[in-house]
Amino acid sequence: MEALESTLRSVLGPITQHLPAPLQSAGTRLIGESCYRSLVHDLTITDTVCLKLAISKALGVGIIAASSIVKIPQLLKLLNSQSAEGISFLSYFLETASYLISLLYNVRNRFPFSTYGETALIGIQNVAISTIVLQYTGRGALATAFVAGLAAVGYALYNETITSMATFQYLSTGAAIMGVASKLPQIYACYREQGTGQLSAFAVFNYLAGSLTRIFTTLQEVDDKIILYNFIAGFALNAILAAQMIYYWNSPTTKKTPEHKLTPAGRAALKEPLGQVAEQVQAQTSGTEKRSSPTTRRRG
Repeated sequence: MEALESTLRSVLGPITQHLPAPLQSAGTRLIGESCYRSLVHDLTITDTVCLKLAISKALGVGIIAASSIVKIPQLLKLLNSQSAEGISFLSYFLETASYLISLLYNVRNRFPFSTYGETALIGIQNVAISTIVLQYTGRGALATAFVAGLAAVGYALYNETITSMATFQYLSTGAAIMGVASKLPQIYACYREQGTGQLSAFAVFNYLAGSLTRIFTTLQEVDDKIILYNFIAGFALNAILAAQMIYYWNSPTTKKTPEHKLTPAGRAALKEPLGQVAEQVQAQTSGTEKRSSPTTRRRG
């Protein structure tokens, strides 16, 4: 290894020791000054502590980047099919609630963003999917209430005067349970239908890989057993969903709707859920205005 390090220093040293200031700053913020000097400046690849940290940070950044699109195929599949067959709203509701609590727990504890950033991005996608599922299952009126309820709970959790950190510890335990439980309705739905319906294979397998990676990053960077056990349990249930996806791949109830691009039918459907929600809000507002407006009738 010493010979390899010597070779690397002679070849790459002139480059790594003279990187542009923005790159040096970004690297230092990501893995710390001492590890940046050891791994990048000095090219000490035998520094296992810093090497594990760098791998963990790289994986964390990769997960966050991938999470920005992980549920997009599921959205496309729902819109293209205009059907929520095989998709459990309860599963998405529990997962979104769990992610909301987990996100704010990490924020308030000031843990590194690279260890939890995907929860925010996936959470936003979950809200979009949940509202579409409500529309396609005839419960569109609940979509506005669902989004408003999440916003209200999020504010209460973020506000330290409303939710103390001691209370948050119990809520985080509950979030871990909800995160695990959120997979069970979807697993049961697949078993009941003997197929995966409109469930996206891309999302399922990426969830499996992401939860496994999160176990590693949590072990390296976060000393919190609640978060670790949450990812371990999530990985186990994601593995069951992935196994169902493979087992039911050729089932008649497994739909092969395109999930990598929006079809003409999907583009037409894209406006429908948002339009329906807007009409509901407008109707509610109009109703309020009518009730609050003074009457012009003469009283005799």
